[in-house]
Amino acid sequence: METALTDTPNIEEQSFHPIDEESLFPAERATHKPRILLLYGSLRDRSYSRLMVEEAARILERFGCETKIFNPSGLPLTDDATAEHPKVQELRDMVMWSEGMVWCSPERHGAMTGIMKTQIDWLPLAPIGGIRPTQGKTLAVMQVCGGSQSFNVVNQLRILGRWMRLITIPNQSSVPKAFHEFDEEGRMLPGPFYNRVVDVMEELVKFTLLTRSQSGYLTDRYSERVESLEELSKRVNMKSAT
Repeated sequence: METALTDTPNIEEQSFHPIDEESLFPAERATHKPRILLLYGSLRDRSYSRLMVEEAARILERFGCETKIFNPSGLPLTDDATAEHPKVQELRDMVMWSEGMVWCSPERHGAMTGIMKTQIDWLPLAPIGGIRPTQGKTLAVMQVCGGSQSFNVVNQLRILGRWMRLITIPNQSSVPKAFHEFDEEGRMLPGPFYNRVVDVMEELVKFTLLTRSQSGYLTDRYSERVESLEELSKRVNMKSAT
């Protein structure tokens, strides 16, 4: 006899699946290099978010990753062009290619830049070719500051990462007075802020390796299975009615 603790009459039994440990810990795992896309949020000639992303990409390559950096120059404002715009297609193709991402933005007026937000706004939650572009992928968030250290941007990026159904890693990087942290050639200087960037990239690679082979299972949701069954039932009943 069921106890009160397991009496769940509101659950749709066909859509309620026990945890499948074989899917959670697959015997066969992807062996190719982790694919990481890096986005930055400024178009200045000496953009510190771009320089920080370039430094992060070098570190990721050392960890055995394949990296791509998207140049947002020429990306139109959201709804000011169609999804067929070449820069939108370039961005979406890179996101579909990736297994993890790095988002780095300057702080402007206490928030991320419009350039950073525009890139994220062009990424749909709805599937492209049957695949959601961001769901189940890993994300690391970073920011650069012109003045004293702040965490406004990384906090905002975390909210966006959760909204986009990304697996956002716990570690993050915020670099104050970024103009002091890079040399004339644009390379980040050694020190605690550089060390933190290495920490963040190391953690990103670990989380990507841990989750990429089972990201589909990790993001398989009961509510969506229920909805899919309802849609299937409507379609079958519609055919039988005709």
